[in-house]
Amino acid sequence: MRDRWRDATRLLDHLEEIIIATLIGAATLLIFVAVAQRYGLSGVASVYRWSRAEDIPWLTGFTKSLFFTLAYVRLTWAQELCIFMIVWMAKFGAAYGVRTGIHVGVDILVETLTGNAKRAMIVAGLLAGALFTVIIGTLGAHLVWHIARTGQTSAVLEVPMWLVYLAVPLGSYLMCFRFLEVAWHFWKTGERPHHDPGKVEGIDQPTPAEGAR
Repeated sequence: MRDRWRDATRLLDHLEEIIIATLIGAATLLIFVAVAQRYGLSGVASVYRWSRAEDIPWLTGFTKSLFFTLAYVRLTWAQELCIFMIVWMAKFGAAYGVRTGIHVGVDILVETLTGNAKRAMIVAGLLAGALFTVIIGTLGAHLVWHIARTGQTSAVLEVPMWLVYLAVPLGSYLMCFRFLEVAWHFWKTGERPHHDPGKVEGIDQPTPAEGAR
């Protein structure tokens, strides 16, 4: 049973990372293509006007054809889609941040405590985070249900808005699960997730003896 639970959480970890990486990668690529097209149209139009003024027929015809080819690919929907992808990425990224310990936190009071008092304060903080996120997830689920009944769609893509807002309950419930997971792990082992900004995945850190060479 324990092995199945470990395999399930490991699969969830990989799925979470794949969703985040895919969304941020796709949004970055789409924004790049949209900006490149916009500036490309402006540049081609400038060359077209210059070629007409200098009476260069072959260049005028080529730039005219290129301009209409680029303009045919309409990316007016790119901004809206990127916003939706970033919203989904942020919600799942917040859960990833809880799991890896990269969220910014104020722990001055916690670090001044010792023993059971410190342990109780950390667990209370994690459980408070779980309570807050489950409330947000439940409110988000009610919002999604209400929007689905109205049939509201987005302005450009005309996709159902409940699909966009579905990121709120899914991301919040996942974040709640991560808070509970971290709290349980801390209760059993006394360890909290810690993010080292100097660590690079796939590269072993040198030992003190190796670093002194």
